[in-house]
Amino acid sequence: MDTISRDNNTSYLPVAGIIVGLLGLILSGVALAKVSNANKAIATQGTDLQAKIDDVGGQVHGAVAAAEKANGRVDGLTNDTQKGFSQIAAIIGDIRADLTKLQEASKAKAPAAGGKSGPVTAGPGEYVVKSGDTFSKIAAAQGVKAADIAAVNPGVDSSKLKVGQKIKLPKK
Repeated sequence: MDTISRDNNTSYLPVAGIIVGLLGLILSGVALAKVSNANKAIATQGTDLQAKIDDVGGQVHGAVAAAEKANGRVDGLTNDTQKGFSQIAAIIGDIRADLTKLQEASKAKAPAAGGKSGPVTAGPGEYVVKSGDTFSKIAAAQGVKAADIAAVNPGVDSSKLKVGQKIKLPKK
């Protein structure tokens, strides 16, 4: 006879199949629970990520609006600055024109140097400077003090007297 009988083997095989089936069922239940937890975690993270993306999008929108507002202000300041420069340029042009007129008027009134305007004559209390004159020489010739001549001619530099220049004489 055989060492292994058929009757003994057949009784353990169905039990082993049931045990393996139960183990598979338990493992599939555990795997299903893990997958469910993973799906919940992914959904939670997805919601958090979407909230963060929405928040960043809102910040970007706010920054764009602020940049557009600042750009509008810069444009306004640029226009105002340009208008100011234009107004200043017009004022400077007017001042230049007035200055040119004043210069031409002063040239027209001033006698030409060395011109034929005739000899300079001294009126009462005046003296016409001659070549080599100084306040001291004039004072000696007129019988007054040089300091008195300087006092009645405060704008005249005694070292820069010009021939033909009129100066005032102090009263004796």
